[in-house]
Amino acid sequence: MIKRMLDSLCTVLRVLLAILVGALIIPVVMQVVARYTGIIPVYLWTEELATFIFVWVVMIGSVVAVWDGMHFDVQVIPDSSHPLILFFQKALVLLLVGLFGVLFAWYGIDYAKFGLIQHSVMMNANLVVTHITIPIAGLLWAVFSIYRLYEAFQEYLSTTKEAHL
Repeated sequence: MIKRMLDSLCTVLRVLLAILVGALIIPVVMQVVARYTGIIPVYLWTEELATFIFVWVVMIGSVVAVWDGMHFDVQVIPDSSHPLILFFQKALVLLLVGLFGVLFAWYGIDYAKFGLIQHSVMMNANLVVTHITIPIAGLLWAVFSIYRLYEAFQEYLSTTKEAHL
């Protein structure tokens, strides 16, 4: 049941990611057309909007990558054939991702509070819009990595159980 909930959350994040990437096209195209053709005036707010959307795309993309096991993992040592060592290899990476997620979530709260007292220059938007991505992403990194650690442990238990049969 937890896996279904987390998988559903990740699906929602993927849809949101697709929408944001689609939305990112609008201000970027406006910038390009304005700078190189002169058909429309140069709107400076489009650059800020593109930056805001891009920050969200990066942070949501990193959360989806953690769920898919495609981020924060550089394989330096080949996977072991021994189940316990393989579990420790996976556990080390997942624990480090979880630790960094907790750190980002914890310290990101103060960072988001700092964004509450700032406004963007052109759009006059509150910068908490982008600053809040740090604690949200950190929390989701931690949750996803803890669940993946649980899955790795279950996989280890099933392989050792099969070896004894």
